[in-house]
Amino acid sequence: MERENSNRSRRITVRLTPQEYTKIEQRYKNSTCRKLSDYIRKHLFNKPITTHYRNQSIDDSIEEIVLLRNELSAVGNNVNQVVKKMHTLQQIPEFKEWITRYELERMILSNKINDIQNRIYKISDKWLQS
Repeated sequence: MERENSNRSRRITVRLTPQEYTKIEQRYKNSTCRKLSDYIRKHLFNKPITTHYRNQSIDDSIEEIVLLRNELSAVGNNVNQVVKKMHTLQQIPEFKEWITRYELERMILSNKINDIQNRIYKISDKWLQS
């Protein structure tokens, strides 16, 4: 990369209208080029330019998945708050047995919520990388 840049000693200045610049910038942002100059150079010399295309329906699905993940987190937090409050009531004998059973159910629910959150995270992470 250094060698390639060191040979580039000539500069070209081009004036564009705001609309022209916006159009070029949008195309550059949709490409995999790291710099605007790389994009323009490839375009000038008819080299292939890789472009990202997004499917709006999939983007909408990912957005919904993120909302579901946040909702699951809220449910898990609420369950944890209830359990903490119930542990303060352990002095009453009949609550002790109920709390023990509830704690087991909470752990099962928590594990399922974590599994769902992990799957959602993997799906959204995989989509965002493409």
